[in-house]
Amino acid sequence: MATAVLEPLLTAEEFRRLPDDGRPKELKRGRVIFMNLPAPRQGQICGQVYYLLRRHLEEHPLGHLVCNDAGIITEHNPDTVRGADVAFYSFQRVPPGPLPQGYLPVAPELVFEVRSPGDRWGRIWAKVGEYLEAGVTVVCVLDQMTERCLICRNEEAIQVLAAEQELILADVLPEFRVVVRRFFE
Repeated sequence: MATAVLEPLLTAEEFRRLPDDGRPKELKRGRVIFMNLPAPRQGQICGQVYYLLRRHLEEHPLGHLVCNDAGIITEHNPDTVRGADVAFYSFQRVPPGPLPQGYLPVAPELVFEVRSPGDRWGRIWAKVGEYLEAGVTVVCVLDQMTERCLICRNEEAIQVLAAEQELILADVLPEFRVVVRRFFE
């Protein structure tokens, strides 16, 4: 009778040190999960999110902005590392200057995730839940099919903004205001 041999669970640090094989991946409860490469449209939307936030931060130096599936530890023992499309860390959580090597020991205040046509809502909500449980204050999900922004916070109803409505995140990014449609230009 054959028995299955389970590989040992990886820690976030072991996952970080894995050689880059060119395939996008995350760590889910100690196990590597592979993901499809996003289509160019998703990259375009992520670039626009980064651009709009970066412009704001140049005028209001409040913190660090990261993108390109930058790893965020959302669970420990076993570890989970998710790749945020765009994330903001205030200087209160991470001091000014170059970011250290490795994953940060704190969660960002803000995460943007871009929903692709092939993404299932169940997976999106699971990831949003992990971010919020890890200490992220606000998760904004941009749905490229409907051009809406879903704003998720712990213990609050999801707020849905249409393309012509304005996104305001005063508690995380004071004075930041943008019409949702701008993310999809």
